[in-house]
Amino acid sequence: MSHEQDNDALVLRSDADGITTLTLNRPNQYNALSKAMLTALQLELDQVAIDKSVRVVILAAQGKAFCAGHDLKEMRANHTEAFCNALFQQCGELMLSISRLPQPVIARVQGIATAAGCQLVAMCDLAVAVNTAKFATSGINVGLFCATPAVALSRNLGRKQSMELLLTGDFLDAESAQREGLINYAVSPEELDAKIAKLAQSIAAKSAVAVAMGKRMFYQQLEMGLTDAYRYAADVMACNIMSDDAAEGIDAFMQKRHAVWKHA
Repeated sequence: MSHEQDNDALVLRSDADGITTLTLNRPNQYNALSKAMLTALQLELDQVAIDKSVRVVILAAQGKAFCAGHDLKEMRANHTEAFCNALFQQCGELMLSISRLPQPVIARVQGIATAAGCQLVAMCDLAVAVNTAKFATSGINVGLFCATPAVALSRNLGRKQSMELLLTGDFLDAESAQREGLINYAVSPEELDAKIAKLAQSIAAKSAVAVAMGKRMFYQQLEMGLTDAYRYAADVMACNIMSDDAAEGIDAFMQKRHAVWKHA
């Protein structure tokens, strides 16, 4: 299936074989997250969330930068606490939407990702970047501690690594980002799309029920204590094994054939 969109849209969507690509489309502004950009991306995510034909989402960007964070010009032009609070709350809801989306989201990072752009990478379930990409929470350089990006960063990196980035604003190269857990892979530009396609296709071939249930469980258990996490995980597994897809998958395994998922 192909989904055509106006090339002037802030977020472009394309669909193929159960994989949806959402592309940030403000290249001249380094894909800064203006209020309009946040609204456009939220709308696309909301539509994907209820689209059962979508198995995996790739979050990409046009131009040299993946995302340079919030639109500083817009914030200075609307320099009121009410506007900025609403903007950051809107951004927070967008980030939560990525975690709540039934489908896994893979960040395709072709350039720099700074401040809320780095946050965006951290909130995606998986991330693949070109080996020339750089990451930073650079707000501190303009007198603004990246508080909201810190939420995502501290849930991906170690505490001291997170604090170093947040307090210095220094860039982290792709190799270091992979080593410290911000991204899954750092690859050459020529390998980027093939690596992402391999990941996406592998996930798209799995049971959508199991993937959605597992993604939801993964993030919920992270906020729990160990005992509660195991209780919750046991409940999820018991529910999962009663699904049609689990029955089909186990039967297919025992019969040495490929599973045909009931909820494809």
